[in-house]
Amino acid sequence: MNRVLIAIFCSLVFSCFSFHAAAGPDSKEDKVKREQWYKNMVQTKIDYLARQVGMNADQKSKFEKQYAAMSAETAKLSRETRRLERTVSKKADATDVEFEKAAEAITELKSKEGAIEQKYFNQFKAYLSKKQLFQLKVAEHKWMKELMKHRMKGKK
Repeated sequence: MNRVLIAIFCSLVFSCFSFHAAAGPDSKEDKVKREQWYKNMVQTKIDYLARQVGMNADQKSKFEKQYAAMSAETAKLSRETRRLERTVSKKADATDVEFEKAAEAITELKSKEGAIEQKYFNQFKAYLSKKQLFQLKVAEHKWMKELMKHRMKGKK
């Protein structure tokens, strides 16, 4: 069952990337499709994590809201950082200060993401057991490992 969900997710990822690459400038419809795809991806990940950790219905309900909020925060941070990076790289006459600020933002991205994860981890402590908290981190790594494995299969 887990492999089926991951295979479906990977198919969605690859179709989204190929669709986006073939498309011209972003239209509102494209943006709405990407946003819907992202929401589906986050929900699929939440369902996977909840199953892996063995959450009950009450735990999953709380976890869904908080994990979706955490994902939205980290995604916003990443988008802002990438936007700054693209702006500076495309600028033919970028100053040393602009390069430095962009490099600092890129470097600080991981620590800021870590701070966001820590904030939500502390919230998860309120309703997940110590074992479930540990299993959550293991399940997140397993999720990424499975995604990468499926991605590599697509390239062969």
